[in-house]
Amino acid sequence: MATEHDPHGEAATKTRTKSKPEVARPRLFKVLMHNDDYTTRDFVVAVLEHVFRMSEQEAVRVMLHVHYTGIGVAGVFTREVAETKIEQVQRLAQQNEFPLMLTMEPEEDDS
Repeated sequence: MATEHDPHGEAATKTRTKSKPEVARPRLFKVLMHNDDYTTRDFVVAVLEHVFRMSEQEAVRVMLHVHYTGIGVAGVFTREVAETKIEQVQRLAQQNEFPLMLTMEPEEDDS
């Protein structure tokens, strides 16, 4: 290993900077709640409050949107979180004998 010297005869140290690789943001997914004629409004509000951590006011707003339009966004998450929340809701709905259905779809890219 050779040591480089500056013009005054002193050893010089070379430094290399490592560039950090750019980390891509994970793709996000919308969790969609679908309206049905059997699941009660109270159950939907409870799910939105407990699973999706919404305030009561926000949960009621989303529930009414789903009720009147047929579908609405319960939240936007990474794939794993969205899948977990859908599984939690499906379990709760099944335990309470409701056919509540949630699906997920990729969020549109802004790039």
